[in-house]
Amino acid sequence: MAFLHFRLCLFLSFLIFLGMATAQLSTNFYSSSCPNALSTIKSAVNSAINNEARMGASLLRLHFHDCFVNGCDASILLDDTSNFTGEKTAGPNVNSVRGFDVVDTIKSQVESACPGVVSCADILAVAARDSVVALGGPSWTVRLGRRDSTTASFNTANNDIPAPTLNLSGLISSFSNKGFSASEMVALSGSHTIGQARCTTFRARIYNETNIDASFQSSLQANCPSSGGDDNLSPLDTQSPTTFDNAYFTNLVNNKGLLHSDQELFNGGSTDSQVNTYRTRSTTFFTDFANAMVKMGNLSPLTGTNGEIRTNCRKTN
Repeated sequence: MAFLHFRLCLFLSFLIFLGMATAQLSTNFYSSSCPNALSTIKSAVNSAINNEARMGASLLRLHFHDCFVNGCDASILLDDTSNFTGEKTAGPNVNSVRGFDVVDTIKSQVESACPGVVSCADILAVAARDSVVALGGPSWTVRLGRRDSTTASFNTANNDIPAPTLNLSGLISSFSNKGFSASEMVALSGSHTIGQARCTTFRARIYNETNIDASFQSSLQANCPSSGGDDNLSPLDTQSPTTFDNAYFTNLVNNKGLLHSDQELFNGGSTDSQVNTYRTRSTTFFTDFANAMVKMGNLSPLTGTNGEIRTNCRKTN
């Protein structure tokens, strides 16, 4: 009897622990401790996008590149120091990831209202959602309560963030490693309906590949020479580069994917039918994208007493 009682207590303890683990992120995390946090972030994001529409894509990308490297912990925001190399200079980020000044502004405003309460990781998650909404895309409920890392990983950033040169099987594998299905990968790739890419990321496609619209190819080559001009920018979606819509998928069907990894989603493979669905049903894309973003925002967050709440997003306390 005593043994049975012990096992029952052990089981109940496990259930309590499981409940705590799944409930650590919540939709009302700051409702008492910083009730104006979400409105402050939204206002700052809208202001930044009104100043430069491209910033919406940049803030969305910050969240993605953060979460794919050891979880959504704001590690991407840490600056290098004399004895520490962060993620900003990793291959997928260097001369590319941007929006740090906007995050600094948001953090400063939130700190003024509620010192030491709102994490940089939560700011990234909320700013990504607010950016999509500001550019005409779907909304979703962001669960909150993430804490900030005290370290970063240059090597993991190089290894885990999907490269624009990946083929379809590589994309599926890369996202699968983070717990995403192939269909969720396609939905998240739809974020390329906004933003710009550097010539160096698509040069090989526009000079070496054949599954590309000829006029689209010529226009890109005019701005991205076969050598030099690495930082010249082209929109990922030429139809509506600052509107979050489903035009990206129409582009793919017309062989107008900018990156090799974009066009791989519609190239006679297993994801062609999903691209066609999203091309004709924007509401389906919006729903799937929002659900996948919620899932991404829940990747391995630091909660409870793990990590810290940084005072300055660029450095540990």
